[in-house]
Parts: sequence; C-alpha cells; structure tokens
Amino acid sequence: MRSVEQFNPDNPVVMVPGYRDDASVFSRFVGFLRGEHFCTYPVSLSPSDGRVSLEVLAGQIAAFVEAAFPVDQPLDFVGFSMGGVVLRYYLQRLGGLERTQRFVTLGTPHRGTWTAYGSNRPGVRQMRPGSAFLQDLATDAHRLGHICFTSIWTPLDLTIIPAASSAVAMARHERVPISNHRALVTNVRSLETVARALRLPVKALPPETATPLNAKPLDLLH
Repeated sequence: MRSVEQFNPDNPVVMVPGYRDDASVFSRFVGFLRGEHFCTYPVSLSPSDGRVSLEVLAGQIAAFVEAAFPVDQPLDFVGFSMGGVVLRYYLQRLGGLERTQRFVTLGTPHRGTWTAYGSNRPGVRQMRPGSAFLQDLATDAHRLGHICFTSIWTPLDLTIIPAASSAVAMARHERVPISNHRALVTNVRSLETVARALRLPVKALPPETATPLNAKPLDLLH
C-alpha cells in the first residue's frame, strides 16, 4: 500500500493535450508550472483528430511512461479536454492507476459532450454522451476516488456541452468562471488552480479489487 506523502517538487507531471492539439497547447502552462518548481513532461498524441480510437492514444501514453520513467517512479497527470478521457483509459485499463498520485483534468467530457456529434470519426464518437467507451469507464470509475483526482471546468465552456459533464462524483470539483474552453490552459486563474491541485497530499491506494461481473455504470452526477 502506498504511504501518504506531501508535495514533492520533483514529482514528474505528465501533460496530455486534447482534440486536434499537441504538446504546444501547453506552452504557457509549462512555463508557469516550471516557475512553480514542477517537472513537466508534455506529450503529443498522434493523430489527435479522432481518426483513431481513444484506446490507441492511451497506448501511446503507456509507451511514453514506460520509456521515460523508472517503474517505481510515481507520477502526476494533467489532461486537457479529450486528453483527460484518454488518461482515464490509461489509468483504469492500462495499469496507470497503480503509479499515479494526482490526476487533474481540465474541461474534460467525463460524461460526454454533444459537440462530439459533429464528427463521425471513431475517437470523437467515443466522447458522445452514453457511448460504450464512457459507459465502460464508468463501471469502475470509483477507483479514481482512491487517488487525488481534481476536475477543473468552466460553466462558460461551449466545447464541452453541457459544461457540467466535466463534474464527476469521485473527483474534487474546481469550477473556474473563465471565458472559454481554451482559456483553461492559458488563464492564470486556471493555472493557479492546477498548481494547488498538484500540491495536495496524496492518498494511500488500497489493494486492487476485482470489479464484480454484474457491476453497472455508476451515476457520475455529483
């Protein structure tokens, strides 16, 4: 069982961008966090335009983590928009939860977004409300409550519709009233909120337990 620790400024922070983005979307974010003494590792997923499934993109995160860090190195993760959902799959299905201390999402459609009906690409369809992909992640979403999980979102978001789709029961909610979806990775108020979340004491992670075969999707409404 992982012991409870305080903030470690040397803890790597892996940052995953969203739909049609690459690591450059975090340019201001990285500078801010490095100024706050965080070690940041922004990654690019390819292709990020929905042409491949979110499972494929999560596999890229797993490969990056395996190549970049020792197996016993605990990590923090920050996901913007679609990147947060991709990280969910990595944490819940590819073993990432076992080495995660803190998980922060920004404007992530945890319960889907109606704007995903604007494209029929496979990765975009998976972000529609009620998709099989999101329902599958909901079956054991309670496991995310065992780590320090923070969901940051703005009620003025016109990309994640409804904006409250970013609010889920197992996370700490940070509702930041900033102007738009993209501002979540540039607005200083949002960046300061992320820095605070990355300084929270971590939780002890209980031993892995099997998900019952008859488990039903959780009601993720807060």
